[in-house]
Amino acid sequence: MAFWAGGSPSIVDYFPSEDFYRCGYCKNESGSRSNGMWAHSMTVQDYQDLIDRGWRRCRPLQFQPSKSHKKVLKKMLKFLARGEVPKGSCEDEPMDSTMDDAVAGDFALINKLDIQCDLKTLSDDVKESLQSEGKNSKKEEPHELLQSQDSVGEKLGSGEPSHSVKVHTVPKPGKGADLSKPPCRKAKEIRKERKRLKLMQQNPAGELEGFQAQGHPPSLFPPKAKSNQPKSLEDLIFESLPENASHKLEFTRFLCSSPLEAETPPNGPDCGYGSFHQQYWLDGKIIAVGVIDILPNCVSSVYLYYDPDYSFLSLGVYSALREIAFTRQLHEKTSQLSYYYMGFYIHSCPKMKYKGQYRPSDLLCPETYVWVPIEQCLPSLENSKYCRFNQDPEAVDEDRSTEPDRLQVFHKRAIMPYGVYKKQQKDPSEEAAVLQYASLVGQKCSERMLLFRN
Repeated sequence: MAFWAGGSPSIVDYFPSEDFYRCGYCKNESGSRSNGMWAHSMTVQDYQDLIDRGWRRCRPLQFQPSKSHKKVLKKMLKFLARGEVPKGSCEDEPMDSTMDDAVAGDFALINKLDIQCDLKTLSDDVKESLQSEGKNSKKEEPHELLQSQDSVGEKLGSGEPSHSVKVHTVPKPGKGADLSKPPCRKAKEIRKERKRLKLMQQNPAGELEGFQAQGHPPSLFPPKAKSNQPKSLEDLIFESLPENASHKLEFTRFLCSSPLEAETPPNGPDCGYGSFHQQYWLDGKIIAVGVIDILPNCVSSVYLYYDPDYSFLSLGVYSALREIAFTRQLHEKTSQLSYYYMGFYIHSCPKMKYKGQYRPSDLLCPETYVWVPIEQCLPSLENSKYCRFNQDPEAVDEDRSTEPDRLQVFHKRAIMPYGVYKKQQKDPSEEAAVLQYASLVGQKCSERMLLFRN
């Protein structure tokens, strides 16, 4: 057959299931049912077409890291450069996707594991600014009462204190701010101040004049060329380290054995297509291994396993960002390879919902199998756990199984169309299973792949 020229076809077993059992994501006792498919061998094109019938994807070419993503990358750089370890113990990270820059926790085993680390209310450098600001403002009168540092930024009230009052009574725990201590500023104000300082550094001849007119001292830093362009993902990942850096992080990538048949076409990436292990080596010690599949149109993230002693580095998030950068690198040689797949998206499950924070990204309509930007899908998902994303009521699955008799079967060492095979079968459940398989894989894959039957 022409579509097998140059290589072996995919050979798969299909295992239908009629049983319902407990779902580990939504916790429904009868909310899950699995239909399994075992690949004896699988071509990269068949695998690409299969995951395009039930996945989600990120668009790396337009990807911009969020604030939380940048924090993870900066944390890694500080550790490598100066050996800095984040303060506090590593605890479960809140995976509330309503946060503007939520960085999620673990990838499920079927796609990606993540390290869950503490999200601090304020970063260390902001805390230092708060402390120094407090020292500099001891002589100033407090004009705003704030809660303790555990909930900085939540206003309780304001007003001018009496200037005759020299001694402040320390309030009981939980009853208000401690006025015996110097007031601290809101985190938002600190950020504004830092932004002003940054602008002063970048353009001392321009913005600086306005600041000096308001009583601000001139910049003590050498002038820098002004740039409004944010740092790219590559700039953040590959930022140069000092010669005397405390640690050295290295990467190795090699092809691994899997049912996915490796291919090295002339128009493909230099590493070829197939399943790969990406090893993360810290000072000569392996601390994590990521498993990815490189396919004609995408890099598919399978999972990550890591040394828990380094969980403070948020290796799950870090590895995802490196894989997105790697996808962009492959795209330079292979233009059609332009997507990064992170597996299933489950909106009602926080451990899976975080994937929507890697944007821009798309979800697949479960009925028409067309990609829809996630922003258009979220309102519907807020109202219903299941919904059709394609708003065109006339749209259908263009690759739906319309001719099941053309499905290819591998039976008794012979390849035959299902139309021939079914004449030899008398079990009614056999036809139901085959038709279910055809509806899931689509017409193209059903004609290319061989369904093994014994």
